[in-house]
Amino acid sequence: MRLLPNGDSAMLAEFDSLDDVLAHFRALDAVRMPGVVDLIPAARTLLVCFDAETAHADDVRRWLVETPPVRADPAAGTEVVIEVRYDGPDLEEVGELSGLGVSEVIAAHTGQVWTVAFGGFAPGFAYLTGGDSRLHVPRRDSPRTSVPAGAVGLAGEFSGVYPRSSPGGWQLIGTTEQVLWQPDRTPPALLRPGATVRFEPR
Repeated sequence: MRLLPNGDSAMLAEFDSLDDVLAHFRALDAVRMPGVVDLIPAARTLLVCFDAETAHADDVRRWLVETPPVRADPAAGTEVVIEVRYDGPDLEEVGELSGLGVSEVIAAHTGQVWTVAFGGFAPGFAYLTGGDSRLHVPRRDSPRTSVPAGAVGLAGEFSGVYPRSSPGGWQLIGTTEQVLWQPDRTPPALLRPGATVRFEPR
């Protein structure tokens, strides 16, 4: 872990892998020290935001260093089931890129539990990791100018669901009617870091 100050009320922790980020996020989220107002995981970093009037930076640093990481236990987390209609325009191409064919892409996507690693890109968009490594496919060479809400995609090691219509370059393999972002819901995002996700075919 490498710690970098980020202004007067935040600290950035850098890690060598996404697994390390998630392990520390799980631990720190479970025992938040007073004054810590937000923990924001990303692919290799964890941003810790705190109230400088309540928490001193030295105490936050000590808390980060001394809290032992917690490795994944899928049975202990919140599981979200997302029903998917596997009708995406890139499904056949993903079958060719992966060498699996369409039916095996669907089986691989639904056959493992995914973990919400972090959010980004758009409100409610979650980067899901931990799926079958055979589904690691590149982003599209030419991004689409408009991807519909509910589109389920793959890019690199991640899977994700577009919460609203937006441009995007992921390989689209299906669609869901699940609402990923709802401002009047508490919390607004259906998928939060640390939760697990299972995809089921419709």
